[in-house]
Amino acid sequence: MGRHRPSKDNTSKGVRLGKDPLPDDVELLLSQAEERIGDVPALLALAESTGRTAPAPGEGQTARLWEILASLAAVDVAAARVFEPHLDAGAILKQAGQQALFNGTWGVFAAEGPAHVLEAHGIRPASRPGATGPAATAGVSGASGVTLSGSKPWCSLAGYLDHAIVTAKTQSGSRQAFAVDLRSPGVEVEEPLWISHGLREIPSGTVHFTDVPAVPVGEPGWYFERPGFAWGGIGVAACWLGGAVGLVRTFRDALGRREPDQIALSGLGEADRLLASGFELLRGAAAGIDGGTLGDREDSDGAWAHALRVRGNVAAIVERIQEAVGENLGPGPLARDERHAKRVSDLRIYVRQHHGQRDDAQLGSLVLKGESAW
Repeated sequence: MGRHRPSKDNTSKGVRLGKDPLPDDVELLLSQAEERIGDVPALLALAESTGRTAPAPGEGQTARLWEILASLAAVDVAAARVFEPHLDAGAILKQAGQQALFNGTWGVFAAEGPAHVLEAHGIRPASRPGATGPAATAGVSGASGVTLSGSKPWCSLAGYLDHAIVTAKTQSGSRQAFAVDLRSPGVEVEEPLWISHGLREIPSGTVHFTDVPAVPVGEPGWYFERPGFAWGGIGVAACWLGGAVGLVRTFRDALGRREPDQIALSGLGEADRLLASGFELLRGAAAGIDGGTLGDREDSDGAWAHALRVRGNVAAIVERIQEAVGENLGPGPLARDERHAKRVSDLRIYVRQHHGQRDDAQLGSLVLKGESAW
């Protein structure tokens, strides 16, 4: 086994989807995030301040938002995992016309499991996007008359956050989104069992709710039917791709310290080619969102079909890059370079948010309904 010298870490460089350089405030954000790696409260405070000015998808700067997420993941995958749901929650509230609720730190808890059911009680009829009644104007723990009871799995960072957007089943059987104050009496955050070395600072356990006051966010079904659901899904893929950029930078730096053979050069060329195709997917999706051609209120199926294509292709790109970098660098960096080993572990578990063939099956059902360009 050859000797490995830790590379000079250059991951504070931003990831660009276009030709324009990242603004100074983004470069400063990356430096600040790098200084706070592993410090979840400090990263959340940074995410909270960033959320006040960061663009939301569909406002003309979607590519810039994804550059921020990808750049953070290139610095540290777990840091991006802290930022992404907070920024997504802000976008969701804005899309619902309830941006006044967006203060403090936020998560988005929409996962479901057969052993966990969360139910909403006391639903009022009009809780649609843009509503001006109590659901829109009350604080997160305000008097909307709605309460949540039950359990929700996979609630990342619940013990650190102030608020969350949570999906729950209504009495009519539909699913609806709600804003909740996680400091409310009746919220119990279960200590998660987390064996994996990946994303160790991002605990994702079950949260139990007992008559917890909640504010409806959009009408029943709106959370999943809005085009913004697809846009947020692509934002997660931007994080995956940014994590792969970090791996390829480590690979490139290692080759710069030795005379690479043809196999190593082939691996680096393949990784560059794959990253370039991933960037093109994100650029095209961002342009479609901002141009109004990728998801309007009447075309949520089309938006989600495209999101599934982007997410599936980016996941495949990331997984192949993980293989290529691992094959070429060998065991040395995994054993001796803490930053690289962390990135590999974090990215491996993060990209499993893509469900592989199940997501492809969902895309296939949309193609049968006519959601294809061929």
